[in-house]
Amino acid sequence: MGTSTETFQLSLATAEMYEAKFVPVFFADWAPHLVEFAGVAPGQAVLDVACGTGIVARTVAARQAGSGRVVGLDLNEAMLTVARRVRPDVTWRQGDVAALPFPDATFDVVLCQMALMFFPDRSRALREMRRVAAPGGTVAVLVPGRLDAQPAYAPFVEMAARHAGPEAASLLGAYFVCGDLAELTALVESAGLAVTGTRSRLGRARFASVDEFVATEVESTPLVSRISPDVYERIRAGAREALRPFTGSAGEVEIPLEGHLVAARR
Repeated sequence: MGTSTETFQLSLATAEMYEAKFVPVFFADWAPHLVEFAGVAPGQAVLDVACGTGIVARTVAARQAGSGRVVGLDLNEAMLTVARRVRPDVTWRQGDVAALPFPDATFDVVLCQMALMFFPDRSRALREMRRVAAPGGTVAVLVPGRLDAQPAYAPFVEMAARHAGPEAASLLGAYFVCGDLAELTALVESAGLAVTGTRSRLGRARFASVDEFVATEVESTPLVSRISPDVYERIRAGAREALRPFTGSAGEVEIPLEGHLVAARR
């Protein structure tokens, strides 16, 4: 559970699609819950680690209303380009979570939403988050639950792997590798952090159609460049069948997603 080998490096076009499609249906729903769960307060210095296009940092900035300091950090420059366009008043930094470019004890709160599972060395990343947190400061992470606990994603990933092979399962299933809450809590504690609370939540993402859901999933990962048009079409057709229980009469689809939040104190 400590390491991962898949690296997501996205083009600017993909980062723009991520902001336009993925953020509204998934991350914008979860960000306020993470910010509230972490107890972010006005006047605090807050770091959003692996910020992507910046939805958590933007949520914090709205809560702070100019009274604190908000920094978003991401390894992918394309994500930061979009983040700077959307919210130029937030500080955006390029950097690696394995070696955060900040002095010790810089931030009151360190947040990480839906990214821990992608870090090559998750233990080191958490130790770095602890290092840059002030004494008594908070580190809070949010990850999806286990794949086998996801009623829609589990059959979708299984179907995609039948058509596109093990790589599809690796890419689409990467979201869920930190989903065992007991293991996640132990991992956070092993970084020298004292867990102060956990919460599990079932969110729901709504799409106009199954095809829109498939496009959001496939085209926000490197899978889109690794499959042929024919395979992509078979995945779309298979998804219409696999996700039939979550599809409404007008073709709209509602995808449940279980997530876990863990807060800890330095």
